[in-house]
Amino acid sequence: MEARDWQGAERLLSPSISIEFTETGERFDGPNFLAMNKAYPEGWAIEVVETLTELDRVAAQVRVTHGPNVFWCAGFYTVSDGTIASGREHWVSESSQPAPGWRRPFTSS
Repeated sequence: MEARDWQGAERLLSPSISIEFTETGERFDGPNFLAMNKAYPEGWAIEVVETLTELDRVAAQVRVTHGPNVFWCAGFYTVSDGTIASGREHWVSESSQPAPGWRRPFTSS
């Protein structure tokens, strides 16, 4: 995705892929997942921070910058026949919410 190699990305995705965004309740099926990523306004950069694999499951922690904004994604995916078949992505904006006061005595920052 970072390279905007949409043909290469398409080869990694099942034609019947289904990706859920838990924050908004959206689901992107088939070619709409890649089309949505292609349509996202330019200026973003992706850093894959960590990946974990176990059999047909993959987890990824991704940091996305877009101008002054920083977003984090924790994604959990199922791989079938060498392509990503389904997934659930949990997106948050970095520092978008103040920490609850009750946790202050327990933090080091």
